[in-house]
Amino acid sequence: MGHVQIGKTVTEFILLGLSDHPKTQCILFVFLLIAYVMILFGNFSIIFLCLTDNNLKTPMYVFLSSLSLLDICFATSTVPRMLKDLLSVKKTISFEECAVQMFVSLSLGVCECILLAVMAYDRYIAICNPLRYTSIISRSVCIRIILGNWIFGFVQSIPVVLFTLNVDVCGHNTINHFVCEVPEVLSLACANLFIIECFLFFAGSFILMIPVAFIVISYIKIIITILNIASSAGRQKAFSTCGSHMMVVTLFYGTIIAAYMKPRSISSPETDKIIAVFYIIVTPILNPLIYTLRNKDIKVAIFKCKSQYF
Repeated sequence: MGHVQIGKTVTEFILLGLSDHPKTQCILFVFLLIAYVMILFGNFSIIFLCLTDNNLKTPMYVFLSSLSLLDICFATSTVPRMLKDLLSVKKTISFEECAVQMFVSLSLGVCECILLAVMAYDRYIAICNPLRYTSIISRSVCIRIILGNWIFGFVQSIPVVLFTLNVDVCGHNTINHFVCEVPEVLSLACANLFIIECFLFFAGSFILMIPVAFIVISYIKIIITILNIASSAGRQKAFSTCGSHMMVVTLFYGTIIAAYMKPRSISSPETDKIIAVFYIIVTPILNPLIYTLRNKDIKVAIFKCKSQYF
């Protein structure tokens, strides 16, 4: 096949999706719809509680609200399209829609990577330097960090998407996945992608590995501080809070690194789909569950909300 330039000749892509079996697609549609409703309900509930309860006005809950908003936006950038494709015979997506989906999902993913590192730093200051906490991390500082994070996430994604959308492909436009993402679009390429892959590797290392290292260092210091706490109740509370965050971090970063940092030569479409389900669907569902089930302040806010409105 001749080489064609994706940005000039390809007007649409075909997404093979999770399955081509009609009955399986119906089952997947039901489960995916339930999952999406859970994502919206759980994360909107956290945002509502943090906005209405005066006890949840601290920086920790400002960051938590931002995480919930990111999860809602991240899931919404992909799941409605997945639901549509499960009911469609021809799973085509226009070049423009693919580009937008790739850009938005990548940008939101970057924002979440950085936010989780910021939340680790927030817990480090709260546990290791509690007397200086309010002076270091105020509400205004939180808002500036969150806004800066969103701006950085969207700006840094521009060159990655532009590089991806201008690779030479082997005359076909079928993507063996259910979303338009950078690795999947690059899988269509037949040209030498050494320079692009090097760029993406270093960009991924900066966005993923630096926050991971930052989180690890923060939690090593947190653990050391916790072990020196005399009160067993204090240690238990601190470990509970940090444990929740580490569950989220491990699941999210682990699947993102597996999806974006491995060479194309060892990629498996079916494995990539399973990995993508975890960071697109599972993590946004688990985030509100983890933070509500393990957080006393959130539980109190839920009880107050039920007493007031129901």
